[in-house]
Amino acid sequence: MKKLFICLAGFTFFSAGVLADEFDYDAFVKAYYQAQVQTQQPDATAEDLEHYLSFLTDDVGNQHFPNAPDDSREPDGKTLMRKGMSRYLGVHREYQAEMIDYQYGYNAVSIKHTFSAKGKRADGSEFSYSKVALDVLELENGKVSVIRRYSE
Repeated sequence: MKKLFICLAGFTFFSAGVLADEFDYDAFVKAYYQAQVQTQQPDATAEDLEHYLSFLTDDVGNQHFPNAPDDSREPDGKTLMRKGMSRYLGVHREYQAEMIDYQYGYNAVSIKHTFSAKGKRADGSEFSYSKVALDVLELENGKVSVIRRYSE
């Protein structure tokens, strides 16, 4: 019985290692980034938002200064992001983004990118901004579990 347990434990560790090695970080980063960018486009839809949210765990933590300084994972993290992001769908008249670089390591990804936007707030006032940002993503089972955005 002891040998069977050791054998099964070894197989479990080997299987987890193989699955980790098979995760395609390059494809994930490109698909995630494209989905995120699409949510900011002038013609962004609820379907675009749901596609982006499909990359996240249900309890995702989101730190985005200055509005969301806490990166705690909450059971309804994805629901909270859906609610918050839904308010901004389609507010941009113009949106451009470019990925500068990305790096990845075991269960973590960093994406350096630029983005700029022009649009109109709900109160009718105009806005315009341009930023360089570094997004640091923690992954769990192939999904984003924590998002930390650092920008100028």
